[in-house]
Amino acid sequence: MHVIVVGAGIIGLSTAWNLRRRGVSVTIIDPAPAMGASHAAAGMLAPAAEVVWGQSPLYPLMRASADLYPDFAAELAAASGHDLGYSSAETFVCAGDRADLASLRELIDLQRAAGFDVSLVPGSRARDLEPALSPGVCGAVTIPGDHSIDPRRLTGALLAVLGDAVVRARVTGLLSQAGRTVGVELEDGTRLKADQVVVAAGGSCNDISGVPALPLRQVWGEVIRLRAPETLTPLLTRTIRGLVKGRPVYVVPRPDGELVLGATSREDGRSGINAGGVHQLLRDAERLVPAILEAEITDITTRARPGSPDDVPIIGRIDPGCVVSTGFFRHGILLAPLGANLTADLVRESGTLTRPTETLAAVTPDRFAEGAHAQHLQTTPTEMFQQPTGSQL
Repeated sequence: MHVIVVGAGIIGLSTAWNLRRRGVSVTIIDPAPAMGASHAAAGMLAPAAEVVWGQSPLYPLMRASADLYPDFAAELAAASGHDLGYSSAETFVCAGDRADLASLRELIDLQRAAGFDVSLVPGSRARDLEPALSPGVCGAVTIPGDHSIDPRRLTGALLAVLGDAVVRARVTGLLSQAGRTVGVELEDGTRLKADQVVVAAGGSCNDISGVPALPLRQVWGEVIRLRAPETLTPLLTRTIRGLVKGRPVYVVPRPDGELVLGATSREDGRSGINAGGVHQLLRDAERLVPAILEAEITDITTRARPGSPDDVPIIGRIDPGCVVSTGFFRHGILLAPLGANLTADLVRESGTLTRPTETLAAVTPDRFAEGAHAQHLQTTPTEMFQQPTGSQL
């Protein structure tokens, strides 16, 4: 079998690697591999901290992918010889003031109901463990199961193991024959045939002729990378997330001393770096970690994350020769192992699946068909996740 994967972000690359490990020949096509949303991502592997109201279909997906991560990262590190910047240090979610602390208390109940291990500690205890935290931090939620990885190192390792299977070109359309995708057409007119095509081009999926219109939205955000002076290194040893006057902010420390600060969120269609977003991030980070202003800014990046209407990924077959995998929003790095497994499972099936698992039903593009969305939202996490973990997910 030969499979063309359109898109070399974290989802396309991890899917291609998954398929190759199953003995499938792959070609990955992207004009700028690993330079989209994956390049900006902070790399928080945070299924508990990402629990928010109204998104229960996401909880079991995030948990399952987080469970896959240690093996996924270890196998990729061994295959590539690359250090992925993986850290198993716990995460703190800090409250900027009493109102923020009340919000965190409410979220704790939701996180525990979803089965996550979280606990609330006073601000003084949080500062004992992370002395750089501000005296104004009045409490913190500790999450031992939320970790982090460096997405730039991660995608670099994937590019290394995939080697010359990565083609720098732009796919403009799908080739179809008798209602089945049989390949792709490139911007220069070149036509490439394949047994199966995976469209994992993020927010650009709808720019490819032949892909049915998908309900995607582009959510832009600024991410700042900094480096603390030697006298303050390491500034932090854990990922610090927080609420500051209700606004989310995070600082992710890398094992090499880099600090990654985010995350703004806007849907204004503007691809440039927003000055107000940068100001907001620095102001809110200072509220939690005052010494962040002593650090040197080394990089500011903005990218569009591909979101679906319900913030759940869109993974499914659109015809007997083509599978789409997109809409991962801010969870692309976390959901990469699971998304790769799901997509590779679909590719290995012959024709359209007639009885998808409950997990596939949760992410299917068909859920947005008329009358399907309300039923999807009523699905509970336990109903969705009766399948075994691992490659069956």
